[in-house]
Formats: sequence, C-alpha cells, structure tokens
Amino acid sequence: MTPPKVLIADSISQRGIDELSRDGALDVTVKTGLSERDLVDLIPQFSALVVRSETKVTADILNAGAQLRVVGRAGVGVDNVDVETATRRGIIVLNAPGGNTVSTAEHAFSLLLCVARKIPPAEASVRAGNWDRKNFEGVELYNKTLGIIGMGRIGSELSRRAIAFGMRVVAYDPYLSAARARSLQVELVDELDDLLASADFISLHTPLTNETRHLLDLARLKKTKRGVHIINCARGGLIDEDALAKALEDRHVAGAALDVFETEPLPANSPLRSAPHLVLTPHLGASTAEAQQGVGIEIGQSIRAALLEGTIRNAVNMPNLDAKTLAVIGPHLRFGEKLGRFLSQIAPRRADALNINYSGKVNEVDTTAITRSVLKGFLQAAGGTDVNEVNAPAFAESLGLKISESRLSAPGDYTDMLELSAAGEGKTVSVGGAFFGATPRIVSINSRPVEARPHGAMLVLENSDRPGMVGRIGTLLGDHGVNIATMSLSRNQAGGTALTVLNLDTAPSPELLDKIRANEDIHSAQVIEL
Repeated sequence: MTPPKVLIADSISQRGIDELSRDGALDVTVKTGLSERDLVDLIPQFSALVVRSETKVTADILNAGAQLRVVGRAGVGVDNVDVETATRRGIIVLNAPGGNTVSTAEHAFSLLLCVARKIPPAEASVRAGNWDRKNFEGVELYNKTLGIIGMGRIGSELSRRAIAFGMRVVAYDPYLSAARARSLQVELVDELDDLLASADFISLHTPLTNETRHLLDLARLKKTKRGVHIINCARGGLIDEDALAKALEDRHVAGAALDVFETEPLPANSPLRSAPHLVLTPHLGASTAEAQQGVGIEIGQSIRAALLEGTIRNAVNMPNLDAKTLAVIGPHLRFGEKLGRFLSQIAPRRADALNINYSGKVNEVDTTAITRSVLKGFLQAAGGTDVNEVNAPAFAESLGLKISESRLSAPGDYTDMLELSAAGEGKTVSVGGAFFGATPRIVSINSRPVEARPHGAMLVLENSDRPGMVGRIGTLLGDHGVNIATMSLSRNQAGGTALTVLNLDTAPSPELLDKIRANEDIHSAQVIEL
C-alpha cells in the first residue's frame, strides 16, 4: 500500500521533518519557495500540506487538492489558510498552539527591558563613535506597574517574569476569573481605562477581533500616564499605528516596542519607521530554536495522528471525532456551539462556572465533542479565532472557568435537551435548546419557556406584562426599518414580567436600542448575534 504523501512547503525544524518521516509510514517531500501556481499544479498528489506563515493556502490550492485531507500550520495563527474553503472541502486544518508560548513571553520581556533602558539607541550611538551616557538615562522595572491586556498563556508567562523583577502587575481581561487572577498574583481591573491610567508599562496579549482592533487608539493612548512604555508582541492591528507614532512624537508615550504590524513586512512609508523612541523587530516572537522545534514536532505528531490513525488533535475546524460518530452527533455540535455563543452574550463577563446539562436521548452518545463545541461558542468572544474545539478546555482553564456536566436520563418535555448555565458575579443565567424533529430551537432562557430560532440577530426583552407592549415594540422597530421574522412570548403571571424573544432580519442600531430601553416598561433589552 502506497503511504500517504506529505508536502512541506515552508521551512520547519529538522526534528519536525524527522517526526513526519519516522518509520517510513508517510512519504515526505520538502519543497519551499513555491508560488501559488506551483502549488496548484503540485498539490493533487498529496494528502497533507505543511506550511508556516510564508505560504498562503488559498481556495485555488485547496480546490486543486483532490487527495488533500490535512493542512498543518506549524504555528498558532491560521490567517494564511482559507479555513472556510478547507472546511467546505472536508479538509482538516491543524495548528500547533503550544509551541511558542515561552519564546513569545521572553521576547516581550526582552523588549520591555530594551525600552526601559534604551538599549538599541545606546548601542547604535556607541557604534557611531559616541559616548553619550546622559541622553540614554533609563528607568528601573523594580516597583513599576506593568499593565497586561489579555491573560492567556503568553500574558500569564509574562506576568511571572515581571513579578520576579519586583513589578506590580495589573491585568485587564474581561474573561479571567478572580480566582485565577489571585493564583497568578496579579491585580484584576474591571475597566481597561483603569489599567491605562495606572500602568508605567503596557503589554498587549489579546487576539485580534472586531472588538480589539485598534484597542489602543488615539483616544485611549491619551488616557495613559505620560511617559508610559508600550509593548506589542501579540497581533498587528491592536494598536492604531498612526496614533502611536503621534504619541511618540509628542513624548506622551516615552517609548514603545513592536514585533507585529498591521501590514507585514512593514511598508517603507509607515510612520513607524521615523517615529522616535521606538524599537521594531520583524515578528520574532516565536523565532527561537526551541519554539521552531516545538511547533515542528507538534504539527508533525498531529498530522501523523490524522493520516495514520484517523485521530484529530489541534484541529481548527473540526472536533476530535471519527467520521461515523461525527455523522451521528453533527447537528448537536453545531447547535451546541450556537447555544454557547448565545449564553456568552447574556452571561456575566467574569463567569466562574459553566454547567452543561444533557437530558434524554443525547445521553446515549459520547457528549465530549458536544461539550467542546459549547465551550468554543462560549469562549470565542474571549479568544477569537484562536479558540477551537480542541484547545477550548485548556483556554477555559487558563481563565479559571470551571466546567461541569450533569445528566438527566428522563426525557422530560423533549426527546433530548441541552441546557447551559453560567455563574459569576453573584448571578446565574441559562439557555436551553432542543430539536423539533431535525430543527433546533431555543426552548428556555433563564428557565422561562420560549421557542426561538437560533439564527441571526435576536432581540431579547424583559418587560412589564401590559396590553399593547408588543405593538409598541413592533412599531418602533418598523419605524427604523427593522423587520421581525418570528416572535416568542412568555410571562411568569398575568400583569407580571414578560420575556419577549424576536428573530430580526437585521440587528437594531445602538440608537434604536437606546430608544427601546428608554421605555419605562422595558426592564432590559439585549441583542444576541448568532
């Protein structure tokens, strides 16, 4: 039998190549520097493709891969892989999420020291023949405050190093539990502005999402302490580069160091190239021998498991399942992820615990993959696209989120039902879902019965149970061009509190939401995006 063929299109460590090649079970070819056209011509004969960040795995390449089963990204981010096309084609996309944590944390701390002691400009001055000690006076890290934005794997590693240097660490992470913060010996703040106002140094370690793009813009930079130092080894785009260049020119920001940029390589006309007091490195966070070996070995092991054993690990676009099991529980996976996403939008920001209750026939299958899909949906707001079914449990653990499962064998009102509840900040919220035949429906919100489609934009209202409320809300939405697709109503008692769930064709604007909330009979109004 011919062994599956693997193409390595970008340079990975020799140990990674050795891992793929060992025992001859895989036929490994190394060809780097290929163009998209070259790959389209070459890929039809290969079962797996291994890349780093240099090669763009486009839709044309994926569509040409007649035998392609796996794309392995030797690193964390998969921005250079068309994951949507891969998923549609049934191609598994794997990454190596754990190999570069220490290297990136150490690089961030190195840049912290560089800007504190002005090491790069001082070194350049000496090489130029100068001996100008006075202009390179730095600051100590000892007793200074480091603000870390994002306390995942890398942010946590950085905090340990800063504490060892005698720094006070303040952290902003809306998804980190208070218990986890205490175990890391960091001070957790509820508002980003509180961190900006108190930190002498700021380091970013959060994923790039629509919510975090330009997290540090001109307005937020103005809220920082004058003389602050800023480090970014996470993602280009977290900082507004034009605003940072201006803040450096004005000396409001005393120094900064960037390893990542909105456009890479950094354009020749970027204002950062001429900005003063700025250290630039070309995306070196994972560029250590140990990290390169780590991600190479990790992706090699994952590809071997997928091709030779049918086992999926570190998958970005599918759970750890064989094809037969996936066919049985596939609908539950998709529905569980949507319920998790719904719950995350009504849950306390600092949730401590998440319980998943299975009842009825769903208990007859292994629910591990469903739990992971729920976690993926629940945690995506915190982790962005870096969160997948495989790493979601570890990500939850890093946030201090405790996961539990419970089971009820009795079917109750439905053949099977999935109910999620999240607790934190002194309150608990819940959402329940069930299948009506093959059709999924949300059947409870905070233990109140409803029937709503888990799709698109949803408006969830708690209101006084008064005549005419539905008409008033409908008229207000209609006046603003928002059409109601379906409606579900529930109340605790006549004249009490009603729960109204509307599926909308388009999401209402913030201004329209303000008008809805201004009605004295509306207790709460929240838009849920699915």
